[in-house]
Amino acid sequence: MKLTRQKHAKKNMGFYKHNFHFREPFQVLLDGTFCQAALRNKIQIREQLPGYLDGATQLCTTRCVLKELESLGKALYGAKLIAQRFQVRNCSHHKDPVSGSACLLSMIEEGNPHHFFIATQDQDLANKVKKKAGVPLLFIIQNTMVLDKPSPKSLAFVQKLQTNQLVPEHQKQSIVHLKEKEGLAKQEGEKRRKRKRAGGPNPLSCLKKKKKKTQEGQEPSAEKKKRRKRKQNR
Repeated sequence: MKLTRQKHAKKNMGFYKHNFHFREPFQVLLDGTFCQAALRNKIQIREQLPGYLDGATQLCTTRCVLKELESLGKALYGAKLIAQRFQVRNCSHHKDPVSGSACLLSMIEEGNPHHFFIATQDQDLANKVKKKAGVPLLFIIQNTMVLDKPSPKSLAFVQKLQTNQLVPEHQKQSIVHLKEKEGLAKQEGEKRRKRKRAGGPNPLSCLKKKKKKTQEGQEPSAEKKKRRKRKQNR
């Protein structure tokens, strides 16, 4: 099962690397629910996640997530301690903090320009993330971190992108094809001109002249032989 999960993770990572240009170190935004699940299932996020994603990672969170964990008190004290170890990314809610889920959603607006992964156990947040193209989703199931397969939104975005790219590429190919045709026409014209300008004697005419010479040379020798025979007969 471990090899199967690793295989699926590698395939999904390849999708995001190739189509959305994700590069190391991978930036993973974690909320309180993910930290709480990792604590409950004894998962060492910092040690295990780089191996699962097959690359260096930067674990990070936001001030809104930390504020939310503080407000929830002792029930999520352990999750707060875990989240405090991560890098804090600046959000736009300095004066008026919002919920952790709302904050993380704001971090991936406008096409997820910073290439964030979202790590959460919040199903409502996960569903909203899936409606955005190019946002990898991480969650914990059966004591294991799992990278979700690309969402239909991401797949549709990639398909549309590839379709739009085919049109100019086809036009480029047709232009190249036309240029090749023009080049061939020019080459043919040059070859014809060269043939017209070709000088020097015709090799066939030379061969004919040589044959005539040999014939002329053979005729006197034959006549001489005939004369000799006549003399001998006399």
